Amino acid sequence: MIEAEHVSQRFGARGIVRDFSIRVARGERVAFVGPNGAGKTTLLRILTGEAMPDEGRVRLGANLVPAVFDQNRAGVSDEVTLWEALTGDAPGRNDQVMVRGKPRHVVGYLKDFLFAEAQARGPVGALSGGERARLLLAMLMARESNLLVLDEPTNDLDVETLDLLEELVGDYDGTVLLVSHDRDFVDRVATTTVAMEGDGRAVIYAGGWSDYRAQRGEAAPVAAAAPGARPREAAARAPAAAKEPRLSFTQAHRLEALPAEMDRLAGDIGRLEVLLADPELFTREPGKFARASAALVVRQEALAAAEEEWLTLEALREEAEG
Repeated sequence: MIEAEHVSQRFGARGIVRDFSIRVARGERVAFVGPNGAGKTTLLRILTGEAMPDEGRVRLGANLVPAVFDQNRAGVSDEVTLWEALTGDAPGRNDQVMVRGKPRHVVGYLKDFLFAEAQARGPVGALSGGERARLLLAMLMARESNLLVLDEPTNDLDVETLDLLEELVGDYDGTVLLVSHDRDFVDRVATTTVAMEGDGRAVIYAGGWSDYRAQRGEAAPVAAAAPGARPREAAARAPAAAKEPRLSFTQAHRLEALPAEMDRLAGDIGRLEVLLADPELFTREPGKFARASAALVVRQEALAAAEEEWLTLEALREEAEG
C-alpha cells in the first residue's frame, strides 16, 4: 500500500525524521508513537502523500482511497441534524445512507454508533464531545476507502466511543495508520509500531506498545563504545558514564508529557466510576457494565504505571541537575 525509501524531513535546523524506510502491506495496522512534537503527524502526512519529504521518496499503491479522522474533529455544522449530516437531505426526503456502497436505513446505521432513534432528527450542536466523535466516525466509515488514517483518534473520547473505535478498527478490511498516546489502544489494534525516538530517529517495531517497549529494552546497550574502541576501553568508560546520569531526549519529552497523560487517565477513571456507580447499570446493560469494569481496571493500572514512571524520571532529572 505504501513504500517509503530513505525519507528525511527537517524544520530549520531540527531533524524531524532521518533516513526512514518502510513498506506497509495491505491490511496492516501501523501505530506512530512518541512524545508531543516528535514529528508523528508530519511523518504520517508524508507517508499518505499530503506532504513531500526533503529527501527520499514515497510510493503509494494503485487506487489508494484514504479516509481521515484527525485530531481537530472538524467538518460538521452544528445547525444540521444527524440525519442531514449522513444523507445530505432532511428527514422524510431520504431515509437511506450509502455505507461503503451498500444502502442502510439512517436510524439503523446510527444505532450501530450508539445513537438513540430520537437523536437522528436532533441537531449536531446538541451532541456531547463523545457523541460528535461517534457521528464523525459514522460518516467516515460510510465512505468507500481502503486506507484509514487516525490522527490522535482517542483524544477526549468517552468509554463507549473508545470501545466502538476499537471494534471499527478491528473490523476494517483495509490498512490503518494511526497516531496515538493511548498505550492500551495501540496494544489492542497495532500490528506494527513506529517509535519517534528523537533526533530524527524513527524505529520500526513488530507489534503494539508493549511489544515495542519489550524490544526496545532488550536492544538497549548498557554502555556504548566509541568507534574503534577495544572491549576493555569500552568497559573502562562504563563506570564514568554511570556517574553522570542525564535524561535522554526521549526521557525528557516523556517526563514533560506524563502529567497530561496522568490527568487524562484520572479523568477517565472518574467518568468510569460515575458510570459504574449507577446501581441499575448491571441489570439494564450488562455488556456495558462489563466493558466499563474492564476499562476501569486497565486505566487504574495505566495510571499507576505512569505515576511510577514519572517518579523514576523525576528522580533521574533531579540527580542529573543536582
